[in-house]
Amino acid sequence: MTTIRADLISPLDMFKIGIGPSSSHTVGPMLAALMFARSIAREKVAAGAYHLVIELYGSLSATGKGHGTDGAVCAGMIGLHPKDADADAVWQAKPDLEKNPIIASGGLNISFQPRDDIHFLGWTIDGKPLPHPNTMRFLLLSQEGKTLLEEIWLSVGGGFVEAFNWTEGRIYSKQHGGEGVDLPYPYNTAAEFVGQCQASNLPPWQVVIANQERRGLSESNLRSALDEILDTMDDCIERGLSTEGILPGGLNVRRRAKHLYEKLKGESPPAWAGNDLRPSVYAMAVNEENAAGGKVVTAPTNGSSGLIPAVWRTLKEAHDLDRTTLQNGLIVASVIGALVKVHASISGAEVGCQGEVGTSCAMAAGGAVAMLGGSVNQIEQAAEIGIEHHLGMTCDPMMGLVQVPCIERNAMGAVKALNAAALSLASDGSHLVSLDKALAVMKQTGLDMNEKYKETSTGGLALG
Repeated sequence: MTTIRADLISPLDMFKIGIGPSSSHTVGPMLAALMFARSIAREKVAAGAYHLVIELYGSLSATGKGHGTDGAVCAGMIGLHPKDADADAVWQAKPDLEKNPIIASGGLNISFQPRDDIHFLGWTIDGKPLPHPNTMRFLLLSQEGKTLLEEIWLSVGGGFVEAFNWTEGRIYSKQHGGEGVDLPYPYNTAAEFVGQCQASNLPPWQVVIANQERRGLSESNLRSALDEILDTMDDCIERGLSTEGILPGGLNVRRRAKHLYEKLKGESPPAWAGNDLRPSVYAMAVNEENAAGGKVVTAPTNGSSGLIPAVWRTLKEAHDLDRTTLQNGLIVASVIGALVKVHASISGAEVGCQGEVGTSCAMAAGGAVAMLGGSVNQIEQAAEIGIEHHLGMTCDPMMGLVQVPCIERNAMGAVKALNAAALSLASDGSHLVSLDKALAVMKQTGLDMNEKYKETSTGGLALG
């Protein structure tokens, strides 16, 4: 639904620090609730007693309980932000409100009992089709039931949220701006990005940096933020490698990353070529943390958050890559993610898991080539391989939890990304199918895909 250009999407849009288990079903709704809470403050509603109702539609309704959407909107309504909030505080918000169902803010006493006032609804809103599979509506009511303030928000994947005007049928608020800025190296397709790199003779990451500086984000500030993102990714891996137990949610999935990592360090690790399961184990470590509701980085989504940290960690260890190189890889990866967001989707509820793990694989493959000294043509080729070989992948999580098959899909995606990078680096970058073509096919495949295979937990592997 978005008309934003790829060159206006920052690396810091594609990589956001947040809370698991889902960027679209946890981070996005939490942000939307926070935005509504701020709207209440801006509207300067007269002091008094009010009532809050939150309606969750579509995929948010179908799998929201498994993804913790109800807990996330509670956290947002009390003012918590997914980047800054402690994970325990986020998940404590709902139990606290159930014990004391009042949100006190700016002279208002808003009654809100999560178990009664969060409504899990269907696939239409007011009898009309949803504007997006992840739609939510926030209503501030008077004690007599009159609507005083109403907002509809869409969680469009990767933690991006957009406000929707129901009367006009259009989006009126996005998380990213910059429209109208005269960029030095404009691009909105992969072919245009490759062309800008070749015409300017600049490394791909410098093209992005120049555009971001024109938009007001300095290189030093960008790199500082990317450093925080790299640290968060590494911390997440370390927590996953050192934690045992059963993941929450009822599937009784046991954490495996710690046990597998200990085997890797032993004399006879379970492995394939090169005795190296590290990419898969690192990816599983992150996704187990995500499934437990911990602090992760959208890459580009929470459901695919393990793949890029795993590839970066593996390449850093194998090639002794420095921080600047790792940052450059993230910058290049963000371009690929932005192109997918603009021309297809990074939302499993829209296009299935091809938009999540598939996108992350493409981002990781292209970023890996950049970090290992490949050309912009090889970067594009690696990204296309990553997309092409995930086309048609369904999003059918069991019980609506980001556990089965999501954790292992990240493990396999990390290996695919490294193979795609290796194939591209071993060639001259020439390839028959362009990244732009692959993205067009991804979008059409998502449109053709049966709804039960798009994050509804009503088909495929979700049926057990």
